[in-house]
Amino acid sequence: MGLCKLLTFIVLYLLTTFIIVPVLAKPFGRVQLPVTATNNLRPLTFMTCLLNRNYVRKDLRNVAYSVASEMNKKYPGTVINYLDANFPFVNGFPLFPHLSHNDGKKMDLAFCYKDKQSLQETNATPSPIGYGICEEPTAAEKNTTDFCVQQGYWQYSLLKSLMPQGRKKDFVFYPEKTRSLVELFAHDNRIGKIFIEPHLKLRLQLTSDKIRFHGCQAVRHDDHIHVQLK
Repeated sequence: MGLCKLLTFIVLYLLTTFIIVPVLAKPFGRVQLPVTATNNLRPLTFMTCLLNRNYVRKDLRNVAYSVASEMNKKYPGTVINYLDANFPFVNGFPLFPHLSHNDGKKMDLAFCYKDKQSLQETNATPSPIGYGICEEPTAAEKNTTDFCVQQGYWQYSLLKSLMPQGRKKDFVFYPEKTRSLVELFAHDNRIGKIFIEPHLKLRLQLTSDKIRFHGCQAVRHDDHIHVQLK
């Protein structure tokens, strides 16, 4: 009896999530990001879709498709991994644990990497969820994490302390490709802001005034890119 109830719940949840919710999201001006690789864009983890964290305004989805297509042309075989976006409805309600992601205008993206052994490009990432494995500042770069934590913002590096770091040794950050990804978003007139950690903005020589520091009240952004519409 218990198994039957569980199976019924699972079936109803899946039907609601993938058939009913996308329809209900439309009056709120939100569309679903792809559940599987579409136009060179995909969720890094299926759980993002299962938990309905993959909704955005249509303009943002179009930008993401356009950028992913350009990245694939420049780096054949590339598929861009998106992370958290927004819930399907209710403006002003943040996507926990984010402080924003509350209006359909925001989405996060994974960095680009190479396989450490072969030094070949890979669409995989060291973190299974895209967060928590960071591209740390060098000794010559500004350490924003230390600054924010010293100011009392204990949550700033929380995800790193929670995420197992074992897979980090298998990957190498791909700066040129990540820079291309950020610049393509920055060059699109529909994009208003991009958040990335200050030391990476300098390292990648990113000059657009759209690329900003997110503030110590958020979490560190040397493990992902945040983009948002105007």
